[in-house]
Amino acid sequence: MLRHLPSVLQRKFKVVLFFLLLLAVLIHMVLDLAFSSSHGSCGCSPKLTDPTGLLPTNPILEVQNKLNLRILQDFSGSNGSLEKRSHLLGGTSYPGVRNNMDLQGHGFKHQEAKEKPVWADRSKLAALFDHPLYKIPTPEVTVKDKLFVTKHKIRFSLESSGSDKWISGSTGDTIRLAEQMSRDTYPPWLQFYTGINRYELYGRHDPTLHALLEDLAMQKIVRSVQKPGGTQLKIIMTFPNNGRALFKPMKQTRDQETPADFFYFSDFERHNSEIAAFHLDRVLDFRRIPPVAGRLVNITKEIRDITTDRKLFKTFFISPAGNLCFYGECSYYCSTEHALCGKPDLLEGSLAAFLPEEKLAKRRSWRSPWRRSYSKVKKAEWELDRNYCTQVRRTPPYDQTSRLLNLIDMTVLDFLMGNMDRHHYETFEKFGNNTFLLHLDNGRGFGRHSHDEMSILAPLQQCCIIKKSTFSRLQLLATEPYLLSDVMRESLAADRLSPVLFEPHLKALDRRLQKVLVMVKSCMKKGQGKGVLLDDQGGQQDVTSEQQEERSSRE
Repeated sequence: MLRHLPSVLQRKFKVVLFFLLLLAVLIHMVLDLAFSSSHGSCGCSPKLTDPTGLLPTNPILEVQNKLNLRILQDFSGSNGSLEKRSHLLGGTSYPGVRNNMDLQGHGFKHQEAKEKPVWADRSKLAALFDHPLYKIPTPEVTVKDKLFVTKHKIRFSLESSGSDKWISGSTGDTIRLAEQMSRDTYPPWLQFYTGINRYELYGRHDPTLHALLEDLAMQKIVRSVQKPGGTQLKIIMTFPNNGRALFKPMKQTRDQETPADFFYFSDFERHNSEIAAFHLDRVLDFRRIPPVAGRLVNITKEIRDITTDRKLFKTFFISPAGNLCFYGECSYYCSTEHALCGKPDLLEGSLAAFLPEEKLAKRRSWRSPWRRSYSKVKKAEWELDRNYCTQVRRTPPYDQTSRLLNLIDMTVLDFLMGNMDRHHYETFEKFGNNTFLLHLDNGRGFGRHSHDEMSILAPLQQCCIIKKSTFSRLQLLATEPYLLSDVMRESLAADRLSPVLFEPHLKALDRRLQKVLVMVKSCMKKGQGKGVLLDDQGGQQDVTSEQQEERSSRE
């Protein structure tokens, strides 16, 4: 027995060791199961990552992430550079910049997908233009309502090989365009001209608009000369298809606000304001500003080397930083101290489509009744007389309510973009007084996002009338699915210089829109809702002020 004792102990030791190892394996499996169950019951493998490339977090870490997100949201209320950059990019994600929302894991993404509204997957701008308020038909356009009429055997020709002005073979009063080829084969600028009529500068869904904007942004520039006159430098650029555009160069960055001590008449003209004004005018469904596109211009090849303007050519120089600069000749800001410099020769600017030449379509310039004094000490009459509108409504052409309503449309546009420099406006002479107003020269808008200049709304405040269609669209643009800042951001994103506006300017649009609505509602409250909203689609737009007062008294 003693001889076999060591072997028995050895067997027992092996059996005990085996059971200990088995117990350890079982304990390890139980712990693994318990750990995996703590991550939820989704059945996901712990080795899989979420779309951010991070491992799924446990509940404790999710709580911490939500706390961190709240801290970031609180901090984003300041004007930190992080907020400015993300706003300028319009919410677009770029490598190395992680969105705060992505740090919250799968749980938040599932919740976000469930709470996502139906319209979120669709373009807000497309939804806006598809709304019934943007489908109201314009009056039937007759031959007399068109700016240009087509006729066989009458066509345009160039004055001379070195000229970019068009003359017509017609000897009648009506300028006529060629129809030896179909309108679709005209260059975009000529298609734009043929679409102008009494009621609109261009149609809501006119495909010519897109083609014209592409030309402004991409067409080769074959000639550049300085536009004569004016307070600041502007350049006329000509394309190979004889189209022309007005170039306004970049003078300051998008985040630079106009100082509070600046007078409105001494402010810079901003290229991005011209671009944004065109988009805003289209979003409001006015369509009275010629198409404008942003462009990066090579001032060596596309201005200096091809200009025939000797005065402009003499102002080019190389700066100490090695950049090509020029300043031209004008009333303000045309000096070496205010030179426009490229990097080294690339310069941003806006290109606005030219309207037809005066020889082809005469325009009449009208002095605005609410024109500012343009004095550092004097005030205009409308600033001193609260009943100024009564005087205006007795004076032609404002005794026709349609003209006053169109002017108030322009007032709303100017207030939304903060433009105080509306001293004149123009109309096409052919259409007489019953037509739309051209909203030209919008370079002094979007200067101060932190200030709302209420005096711009003086015509609306003093006259207390507005088109019913305009008021309805303003109400629509104050609602979440069609929020003005959102649709403007989306519209401006199509421009090649995007982002066109600094984010605070977009936010200011929503704030100012609310103030317009409040003012209209205040007018309705004072007048008990009578005579404030005029139905411009129902024939009231052409009645005189006296007739309107008679109708109101009868009601």
